[in-house]
Amino acid sequence: MRMPRNWANRIRDKIVAYAEDPSSQANNVKPLKGLEGVIRLRVGDWRILMRDDVVLLILEVKSRGSAYKE
Repeated sequence: MRMPRNWANRIRDKIVAYAEDPSSQANNVKPLKGLEGVIRLRVGDWRILMRDDVVLLILEVKSRGSAYKE
């Protein structure tokens, strides 16, 4: 599924906001069960799976329906 440009910009802005101040996205971020150290950022119908260590590592950006399927 190709992501529309306006959603790509919105997702980028949310990732930057989280990187600058994680508490600003507290309602949209939660740890994933079964994947230690992986958190999920919710942006509309899109899910960003990432690790927040010294460097914020974006693992995947997927639509809501396919984000959790192996």
